[in-house]
Amino acid sequence: MSRSSRLKMKKGKWWKIPLLLLAFLLIGGGVYAYTIYSGAKNTVDKKMQEQVTAIDTEVTTKKMKEKEPLNILLMGVDERSGDRGRSDALMVLSVDPENNRSQLISIPRDTRTEMIGDDPQAGNMDKINHAYAFGGTDMAVNTVENFLDFELDYYVKMNMEGLSEMVDAVGGITVDNELSWTDTGYYEKGYEYEKGNIEMSGEKTMGYVRMRYQDPNGDFGRNERQRKVIQGIIDKGASVGSVNKIGDIMDVLGDNVTTNMDFSTMQNMLMNYRSARENMTTYQMTGSGTKIDGIYYLQVPDEEVENVQEMVKEYSS
Repeated sequence: MSRSSRLKMKKGKWWKIPLLLLAFLLIGGGVYAYTIYSGAKNTVDKKMQEQVTAIDTEVTTKKMKEKEPLNILLMGVDERSGDRGRSDALMVLSVDPENNRSQLISIPRDTRTEMIGDDPQAGNMDKINHAYAFGGTDMAVNTVENFLDFELDYYVKMNMEGLSEMVDAVGGITVDNELSWTDTGYYEKGYEYEKGNIEMSGEKTMGYVRMRYQDPNGDFGRNERQRKVIQGIIDKGASVGSVNKIGDIMDVLGDNVTTNMDFSTMQNMLMNYRSARENMTTYQMTGSGTKIDGIYYLQVPDEEVENVQEMVKEYSS
């Protein structure tokens, strides 16, 4: 099967994920606009920004000034108090403003690959989502770069536990649910998730994105639900009715999102890279499940890795 036939075109707005807070900058007017701008700048530069040694900021700044294609690592992290956690979701977003296109590639969390970075586990073969648990963002960036053989320019990390707070901050969300089930695992509170459009609070949302074993598509189905929730937050947050919730939204972002972008970088990306959303493709890496020493892994064949490497490199050529 050719690479082009395996890509799925969508009208999605996932390009906004690393720029979630910028969606809120566009909905204010007059005094609101100034207040939102000032508060957002303060939140990003003082609470959200965190540089990593794995990414050369001088190189990425030059690429952005010249409007070259960029690769952004998106991480959803299962992070709790006193525990760094693991990366629950890994995606690489490539944006190409010159050709008005972008692509989002999902990397299964159980993918077996070599750990790269400054940690005793470096050099060992393990699940790709363990890289963050071992060595934080730096090791996650290094491991993904080694796995797919290209350089990342930016990263955006969101604490998945923060999804609950974000949903409540925007006043709840609505998603189109494709699978009917009752939550008996994550919260064990018996939430019903019927097929069709369902409204959810923050707590109910967490049961929605955490469910795994009742979904015949396993992690792939959970990844899709996570994307729907993020989209639901963006749609609700950008609505006129949420203007008076900006303060709460910014507080949640500041507490749960970390990135090596500063506020001016986000502004630049919004102004000069937004055309990349005109043609969005999405791709889910695949492989075969196997157990090694009693531990489940997803073995991604070399041909699949090479295919994705070529997809990313083609965007940068």
